[in-house]
Amino acid sequence: MEYFSKEFVKFLNDLTKNNHREWFHANKERYEMVVKNPFHTFITDLLEEVFKIDDEIAIEAKEAIYRINRDIRFSKDKTPYKTNVSANIAKDGRKDMLNPGFYLEVNAKRIALYSGVYMPDTKALRSIRAYIMEHDDQFKKIISEKNFKKHFVEVQGEKSKIIPKEMKDFAVSQPLIYNKQFLMIEEWKTDLLLSKDLIKTIIESYKASRALSQFLYEAVTS
Repeated sequence: MEYFSKEFVKFLNDLTKNNHREWFHANKERYEMVVKNPFHTFITDLLEEVFKIDDEIAIEAKEAIYRINRDIRFSKDKTPYKTNVSANIAKDGRKDMLNPGFYLEVNAKRIALYSGVYMPDTKALRSIRAYIMEHDDQFKKIISEKNFKKHFVEVQGEKSKIIPKEMKDFAVSQPLIYNKQFLMIEEWKTDLLLSKDLIKTIIESYKASRALSQFLYEAVTS
């Protein structure tokens, strides 16, 4: 099934150039027709496929999809709308920053899937690093697995300049211990939006992310 038309990308491009309430309100019907409704249908079907893999992710699209309105209360950037559409596919939807799943974002230039741990607090980061040290062989096996490397190449994320002394020797053989984030990211051109293989492609990426997502979840919760 094809969910999107070329008008989807065109609207996001136009919004980027006209990011103010007057323009958006004048084009609200267009937004709902070519962006909001197709994205909702797509996420609904995507969730059905995810549920076949992980039946704990049993949410509706409305629980996963983020609003297009930006929260500008504490931001210097006062443009009122996001120039992308996005959803968090996890057990508790967009409110869920812990359970394994993935975040999907589409803008006028690319589609991106993010998984892993984005911004762990100090306690969670300490737990992840300790768990990697304790399960070094398992961690290496996961990130060197052929399908993982095909989709993500490597674990990404910002790094600390300083780590605890007791981890420095281990960091020589496993420099990822310096990471403050443990992210898997795969991107595609927006041409994929018009492909009948859109959901299949995203599901394949999700499957490749699951082993590391589960590892990181166990690190934080064990």
